[in-house]
Amino acid sequence: MKILVINAGSSSLKYQLLDMRDESVLCKGNCERIGIDGRISYKNHEGYNVTLERDFPTHAEAFQAVLHEIVEGEGHVIGSLSEIAAIGHRVTHGGIRLAKSVLIDDSVIDTILEAAPLSPLHNPPQATTIRACRDLFGEALPMVAVFDTAFHTTMPKKARAFAVPYRFYEEHNIRRFGFHGTSHRYVTDRAASLRGKMPQRLITCHLGNGSSITAIRDGRVIDTSMGFSPLDGLLMGTRCGTIDASLVTYLMEVDNLSPAEINRVLNSESGLLGVSGVSSDFREVSAAAEKGNERAQLAVDMLEYQITKFCGSYMAALGGLDTIVFTGGIGENAIDLRRHVVENLSFLGITLDEAANSVRGEEIRISTPDSKVDVWVIPTNEELMIARDTAAFVKNEN
Repeated sequence: MKILVINAGSSSLKYQLLDMRDESVLCKGNCERIGIDGRISYKNHEGYNVTLERDFPTHAEAFQAVLHEIVEGEGHVIGSLSEIAAIGHRVTHGGIRLAKSVLIDDSVIDTILEAAPLSPLHNPPQATTIRACRDLFGEALPMVAVFDTAFHTTMPKKARAFAVPYRFYEEHNIRRFGFHGTSHRYVTDRAASLRGKMPQRLITCHLGNGSSITAIRDGRVIDTSMGFSPLDGLLMGTRCGTIDASLVTYLMEVDNLSPAEINRVLNSESGLLGVSGVSSDFREVSAAAEKGNERAQLAVDMLEYQITKFCGSYMAALGGLDTIVFTGGIGENAIDLRRHVVENLSFLGITLDEAANSVRGEEIRISTPDSKVDVWVIPTNEELMIARDTAAFVKNEN
């Protein structure tokens, strides 16, 4: 069974084609700069690798280009579209009604668009891509939506609710939704496999351009750092993370900013970029810090401190801690950051295996055998989780 996984962003479309017999990746790539000009990268399992300039006015044209490379391109991996058994779509926000992966029909697309105000950069292009898929394949081909918010729906109400008038919770669905759920779910399952059992008290740190930390008890989320939107929690590449809410109105007044302008400042001009003045890329900020850039060092220190602080608070919420997992582009590769966070948490009896921690981008335990808390680096694989959910629906239909 071959499953095509589609992950549409605001101006990008990532894809993978997987053979679910052994969960191998036949090809993968990314369509970038959609709505600007366009570029597609494509790599297959035999090593063929190409990047092509293409015109992508919308996500629909990008999806057509993906199918062309898979079936007709020089490095094609299948002979016909009929070999694709189903398509799995990553969807950022399921709102309050879509709390688990679902087969896509018209009502699901409508609900995805209804949740668009909660995820304006992602849900609309994801709905556009889904419709482009259905226009081409028709309704006979199973398509499954897998939601970033779904894994977090187990949060208790005391963690989910905000201390604003309760009518906002009832009338406008104001609550903590949480994001990166597919990544957190994947590394949770993988941690259970590596340990031989599900950790009773687990903290997963998805650290990248967007970052979130999640507290998980017996495989169920009890709290997560991102809230009503992906702006909340840790400082990120360009996002500010948690701030005093009154700062928003204060900045609007003193800098004469409109709602759209303050939204841009907090989402696109803050975080690592805003503090360092160097870049939103943690690698470039770290390099600048090593050369003596004080603002870059401050940005690194702030991120490490905030990760430590969230881990400490979630340990209290969990009533202890068995396992920590680092994942995401920063979590999988930032050796010094991992070391500093573990050192900050050494009061828990965590001890670091320095040699193991020197590895980048590999699945490895980085705590010593006598450490009282297991610490792992587990590269995330959201596409595989989406493919598994999609394959399960196909098998159930048959």
